[in-house]
Amino acid sequence: MTERTSHTTELTASPDVSREHGVHLLREMLRIRRFEERCVELYSAAKIRGFLHLYIGEEAVATGVMATLEPDDAVVSTYREHGHAIAKGIGMGPIMAEMFGKVDGVARGRGGSMHLFDAATRFYGGNAIVAGGIPLAVGIALADRMQGRDRVTVCFFGEGAVDEGAFHESINLASLWDAPVLFACENNRYSMGMALERAEAQTDLALKAAGYAVPAWHVDGMDVLAVEEGTRRAITAIRAGGGPAFIEYETYRFRAHSMYDPDLYRDPKEVEAWKQRDPIPALIETLQKLGHLDDAEVAALEAEVDAEVDAAVAFAEDSPLEPVEDLHRFVTSEVAP
Repeated sequence: MTERTSHTTELTASPDVSREHGVHLLREMLRIRRFEERCVELYSAAKIRGFLHLYIGEEAVATGVMATLEPDDAVVSTYREHGHAIAKGIGMGPIMAEMFGKVDGVARGRGGSMHLFDAATRFYGGNAIVAGGIPLAVGIALADRMQGRDRVTVCFFGEGAVDEGAFHESINLASLWDAPVLFACENNRYSMGMALERAEAQTDLALKAAGYAVPAWHVDGMDVLAVEEGTRRAITAIRAGGGPAFIEYETYRFRAHSMYDPDLYRDPKEVEAWKQRDPIPALIETLQKLGHLDDAEVAALEAEVDAEVDAAVAFAEDSPLEPVEDLHRFVTSEVAP
């Protein structure tokens, strides 16, 4: 086992970013935001059924993290995973078709919003069980290490998952095994309807991870440049054989926990205060100050993203439902005689 001293630090970002990369980050955040805003409309029109957990407000985390990964790196997510899936490279059309329950969806319409999965991009869920993806991520990372593959696995989860035994068991084993995994905790302060300070005696979650001899630090999850810089530091160390790392991304969801949630447990003034830190206009302001972007270019980018979302909806609308006679397929393993 690699000897390492774990500690927690606060990481901030340098404002310097190239025009090309800055526009890429902005485009990715806009793609996630506009996709989910359309999902709200489609849910209200009963085109999308079941549970729907929106990522609006947290786009900087998915975008900044994915910017540091290689195509062969794996991602394990939660039920709030649309942003992760889009940023990992899964097409909007198959994601939207999955939300519609159509056969051209990433899981043939059988998984829906909470169970997106795409082996081609090494996106392994979408998991409806709180902390359920964490042991899977450690297993994937361990398999890569044992096979000598130069890969990293990123496991996203909310602060509520840190309450679960699966988190503590998994991070302990990852530390013992030097598993190349990044524990990416999206701390949006409310695990469903429970404020962090009412659920956790120790609210410094990075400090908890450090107790397992895992390097851990905090990152401003509302700043995409800070997210990318902090994540790159972790990914570089993990890929070099440094074992696992933990980052607590301090972020906030602007919408309720899910579409069924009346959201009565948050002070509206608190929500509005966090909206003033919206990562999208913050990046636009940074790029404009650097001379990388003007208002006309922002409008053109918005139009480009809107057209992509329109195409995704059209793809989902045109996709067929799975034939009734196929519903038993994939329920059990099909073994050739």
